Amino acid sequence: MGGGKETPRQKMISMMYIVLTALLALNVSKQILDAFVAIEANIQKGALTQLDRGDELKADLSQEMASSKGEEEAAKRKKIEVALKTIADIDKETQVVIKNIDDAKLLLLEKLGELNPTPKDNDKDAILWVKYSANDPLRPSKLNLTALQSKDEFDTPMRELGIKELENIDKSGVGIKKVWEPYKNYRKRLVEICGTYKVEGKGYSVVLKGAVDKFADNKSLEKDVTSLVTKGNKPNAADVAELVTLYTELTKNELDDYGHDGDISKNVHWLGRTFYHSPMIAAIASLSTLQYEILAARAKAVGMIKSRISTGEYSFNTIMAMAYPSVAVVESGDKFEVAVWMAAFDSDKEPKVKPGQGTLKGVKDGVATLEMTASGSNEMQIKGSVGIANKMGTVKWKDYTTKVFIAQKGGGSIGLPETAVLYADWDNKITASSGGTNIKSMSVSIGGRPCAKKGQYYIARVTPSAKPIEIRVTGKNKDDKSFSFAQKVRCIPFPSPKCITDRLSKNGGQVLVKLDGVLEGVSYQVTSVKIGGQTVQGGIVPGSALRSFAPGSEAGATISVIRKDNKKPYSFKHSFTIQ
Repeated sequence: MGGGKETPRQKMISMMYIVLTALLALNVSKQILDAFVAIEANIQKGALTQLDRGDELKADLSQEMASSKGEEEAAKRKKIEVALKTIADIDKETQVVIKNIDDAKLLLLEKLGELNPTPKDNDKDAILWVKYSANDPLRPSKLNLTALQSKDEFDTPMRELGIKELENIDKSGVGIKKVWEPYKNYRKRLVEICGTYKVEGKGYSVVLKGAVDKFADNKSLEKDVTSLVTKGNKPNAADVAELVTLYTELTKNELDDYGHDGDISKNVHWLGRTFYHSPMIAAIASLSTLQYEILAARAKAVGMIKSRISTGEYSFNTIMAMAYPSVAVVESGDKFEVAVWMAAFDSDKEPKVKPGQGTLKGVKDGVATLEMTASGSNEMQIKGSVGIANKMGTVKWKDYTTKVFIAQKGGGSIGLPETAVLYADWDNKITASSGGTNIKSMSVSIGGRPCAKKGQYYIARVTPSAKPIEIRVTGKNKDDKSFSFAQKVRCIPFPSPKCITDRLSKNGGQVLVKLDGVLEGVSYQVTSVKIGGQTVQGGIVPGSALRSFAPGSEAGATISVIRKDNKKPYSFKHSFTIQ
């Protein structure tokens, strides 16, 4: 092209091709820049949606405070006051970083020479529609970047943010001082504020020593952040997953490799990777994205604080009054114990008991123990009430009832030290004694089948039965006189496992299953979880399986497990709250 052998007409055609190519390139560039305008507008809207979400959660607490009346709800008002103060501390930290980033955005537009000094709402020719106000400190300025003329100018963002070269960032520049450092400090303070509090006389504290600013993938990031949050701290175990999520969602690789002009540069700062030769419209969109992330984290943190006050009356889904005697049969006049507890309990709250009979010996690890004296003949009914405080401190009472069988002196006693029934697929422990006699020999049988003795217990394996099955004790005393006594006990199926994971992060998480009952030493392996139209193998649900669920929604799932001691499979349904 343009060589000496080309005719004037060929040269003219070649020049036209060059001009056409340039025009096409300009048009494509304009379309890209216009797309950034639309993206930035959507980011602004998304940030305001997150702001409103957090404000609504805070308003809910204020309404609960206003509706709480009288002395009986004084504890509730106190807890809400503490929660609102914590949210105020979160908002104080949030407004600092929102304003700093807002100042950076307006500085770029001002230095570019296109920022209108007086806000003009809905003026299509004005960039600044609504300016940041201390009266509404979490709301960023409202910008109309359609009016921005120099959308592709990149010298101003680099110069004002301190991007001297790709690998040369001014540590005293606006990018570090107004953007990066406040953003990182907000991440730290948010986790510390949410992780430090007192409830029911227990104190939790999180002070982050160090930071996680380098990671290979999300798995390693979560692992390192979990260590950062827990090591040397005293967080509430129930909060750790949410605290880790707050931190990780505000974490970026500070230094990383960056490909530019065909070369790979090592250890390039996030500011360099984001703003080096970035057109003005893209730079503003990147800063607006940071504000969106901050307000989204703030909404999540406010929701976390609120959940300690008003998400469910209790920290568990089902409450059931339970009472079991230490033995199934007791002789008249002998002492025995009765354990009374809630089927599920909050580790921060111990149950309270109003015994109908007996004396309360103490309460520990969610179990109240009563000491009783056997009376009457044949059967002794045991009744009373057990209650536990909800999140507002109000005790809700439930009645309990159980019974023991009374054996007469000279007869004998049969005990089930772990339960009041016999379970299928389980080594049931049985104790037996003949009252008031010296035993020469003794054996125990279930339904005519002998039970092996291990240590101080007789071990029985049974199958479920619609009718009670007989436990019979036979033997001889020192005078070779035979004795025999029996007791009928119900035989029921082995209790089903229960999922103890009620909430999953939007990024996914681990599903934990345990035995829903009083037996110990039974554990389960999660083999699969069917959720969101996907079947996930194992007990880790990835974020990809939760894409169709919005935060706050309920996700139904089918969980399959194997009982580790006998490899028996179980499958049951469960519902998760998506965070």
